[in-house]
Amino acid sequence: MKTYELEYQHENITCKGYVAEPENRSENTPVVMFVHMWSGRVSFVDEKAKLATQKGYIGFAIDMYGNGKTGNSVEENTALMTPFMKNREMMQSRVQAGFEAIKQIPNADISRVVAIGYCFGGLCVQDLARVNAEVKGVVSVHGLMKQAPNISQGLFKSKVLLLHGSDDPMVSDDDWVALRKELNQAGCDWQKHNFGGVMHAFTNPQANDKKMGTVYNESANNRTDKLIADFIEECF
Repeated sequence: MKTYELEYQHENITCKGYVAEPENRSENTPVVMFVHMWSGRVSFVDEKAKLATQKGYIGFAIDMYGNGKTGNSVEENTALMTPFMKNREMMQSRVQAGFEAIKQIPNADISRVVAIGYCFGGLCVQDLARVNAEVKGVVSVHGLMKQAPNISQGLFKSKVLLLHGSDDPMVSDDDWVALRKELNQAGCDWQKHNFGGVMHAFTNPQANDKKMGTVYNESANNRTDKLIADFIEECF
């Protein structure tokens, strides 16, 4: 496995992505693109990129905040994420820039890309599917579900997999109903899996804050890995 940092540009901002290439990659290797949670491109998504190589895929963790910025507290994370939540057009443009950066990776097959996002990143990949007709599939893992005010109806040409904790306090029933309506109107191939009794951030072993509603769940995490593996295989 070969790993390295890949710099790419978006609106005069230098973004610092992380690439993991499998040892025996072919000329046209599928890519699994990872979008980080609100804390930025931390080791969690870099490790996910490395794991993708075990299946023969190129793993690529993008940088939504630019310059590799990360937060170390709720306050810092909120400050990093809030501008994108307030400006969804910027979110869509920045995640699309990450997708375009794949063209810089040797042997990467831009026609076979699945994007996986966690928490904040889950909303980012939903927005990628709203504006990008090329991505093969998107997976939102305990992702936020907020309508994009600048788009009445997203494209949603890709397959969509939503993995969600039934007790996630950060997604309201109204948010989900609105997203479901949009997916149905787009006529895309979508599926949603609810994990009973599970809160937000259930794939993050560091999550242990019941008051905030962020709690790791080993069973849901293991099931998520299996569901994602099957979904990626189906997309590619």
